[in-house]
Parts: sequence; C-alpha cells; structure tokens
Amino acid sequence: MKPLFTLLLAVFLLTGCGVQPEPKLRALIIDGQNNHNAWPKSTFMMKSYLEESGRFEVDIQRSATTWRGDKWIPSYPLTSQAPTEDLKEPQPDPNFRPEFSDYDVVISNFGWKASSWSEATQKDLESYVAGGGGLVVVHAANNAFPEWEAFNQMIAVGGWGGRNEESGPFVYYGNDGELVRDTSKGNGGHHGPQHEYQLTTRASDHPIMRGLPAVWLHTKDELYDTLRGPAENMTILATAYSSPEFQGTDRHEPALMAIDYGQGRVFHNIMGHDDYSFACAGFITVLTRGTEWAATGKVSIPIPADFPTADKTSPRPFDGP
Repeated sequence: MKPLFTLLLAVFLLTGCGVQPEPKLRALIIDGQNNHNAWPKSTFMMKSYLEESGRFEVDIQRSATTWRGDKWIPSYPLTSQAPTEDLKEPQPDPNFRPEFSDYDVVISNFGWKASSWSEATQKDLESYVAGGGGLVVVHAANNAFPEWEAFNQMIAVGGWGGRNEESGPFVYYGNDGELVRDTSKGNGGHHGPQHEYQLTTRASDHPIMRGLPAVWLHTKDELYDTLRGPAENMTILATAYSSPEFQGTDRHEPALMAIDYGQGRVFHNIMGHDDYSFACAGFITVLTRGTEWAATGKVSIPIPADFPTADKTSPRPFDGP
C-alpha cells in the first residue's frame, strides 16, 4: 500500500467515520487560604501543567481571605502574585460556594489554618465526591479542616490542626516492609528540613502508578510524616523514607494515596511545598495522572522521557506567570 494512500485512509477513518478526540475534562482548582510562600504561584503552575497535558480545561475559584505566615490578607484578583495588604482577624468567606457539580474533578490548594467553610459548602463537596466526583489534595491541603469529619474521611490521613489519636491511626510501612496502623498517642503532622527524597512505588498495578519506576528521586521538598486519620478505603501508592538524618521517623511514610469515598475517587499527594517542588517532572506526572484518575478512574497520560531516575532529579523550568 502506497504511503500517501495509507495516510489518506487514516485521515478518512478518523474524520469521516466520526472518530473525534476525547473531550477535555473540566477541572476546578480551589484556593484562597494557604500559608505557603509558593502560593498563589503554585495554583497557576498546576493549572498550566494540567492544561499542557491536553486532558483538561481548568478554572480557579478563590475564597475571600488568606493566611500569610502570621496574618490574614483580604481578597484579591486571580493572579499568581502574593498580596501585601494586612487583615488582622481571620474571616471565613460566606460566599465561597463553588458549583462542584459543573466539574469532573476538584483540586484543593488550601492549607494550614484555612477557615472553615459554610455547612452548605461542606455538604456540597461531600455530596459531589460521594456521588462520583473526583478530588485531589496537594501538600498542605491535608492540613486543612481538621474538625470536618467527612473531609478527614475523604483524605484518609492528615496533619496538624490538633489531629491526634482520636483522629485515627498513624499509617506507614515499617523497615520490615509491613504496613502498620499505629494507634499510639501523639499529634499528627511533622516534617524536618527540606531535602531531596526517593519515592518507592507500593501499588505498581494502580492506574496512576502503572509504568512508573520502582524508585525515583523527587526534588527538594518537605517530607510529611506522622500523618494520621480514619485511613479507610485507602491504597498507599508510594512511600518516602523519613530519615532520622532529616529529623524523620525512620519509617516509610505515605506520599501518594488513592482513596475511595462513596462512588468518588480522591488522589492525595503530600509533595509540593515550594515552586521548585512543583517543578519536578515526577510531581507533574503524578499530579496530571492522579487528577485524570480522580476524574475518570482511568489514566491515559503517558510517562514522559524526562521522568526522574532513582538517583537523579528532573526539574523543569516554569515560564508561566
């Protein structure tokens, strides 16, 4: 068969027979209260990465006030630049009520000390995920809303905010390779100084992880340890060894998790403290693949050629806003 004829036949089959590209998934990033200096740039980095994958169109909805270190600052436009205005007292945003049902997946970039949402907004998210919607929580998003029982069920484990033995067990892998659910007393949430660390795949057959290396090196970041919570319907996809050299626990802490909540799916990723942490090709890959899985239960986004190896990180320059 001649090459030109073959090409024309392929075009005919794809267009004339009604085969169209898969429609893009609708994603919503919610933010507005985050204690990290990388925010709000980190929201725009994630929006860029998701859209560059070709699978998503992404909106952002921001609440009215945010925590910045030791103070609250008021609402400001959807830009990647941090504001400088002062606000003395935390002010929950009573008008923050996204239309979650308009989206295939919601990505939370909230953080520590985020104000509680209204009961109506909480119920909206609970119903959305339980009914089959997707949720992604990134880094400090697992610090938020410690007293919201359904949210703790959705994220499985979290840190800070007064989480303790009443919140649920610590969950980790011991050095003998056994999964541990530790009910001992103690506060949830800790990290040592930032450093590069390896992720070890624990569920190689899961759609998010399929084809990823058994071990790969993440760029400089915080490594959360001693997370605790209900830890139900959770699959630990990858762990990171929390080394005593960096004030760690000498155990393998959950770093990537998949959680079932009702009919919905939650992807939980502890990585993402600063902009250089977000710029890791490994972070970008698991973010986009995890978000696609949360939205659909399947993964089509390929693993890139520049994915990190076991002993070499793979940072990507970010040229966005």
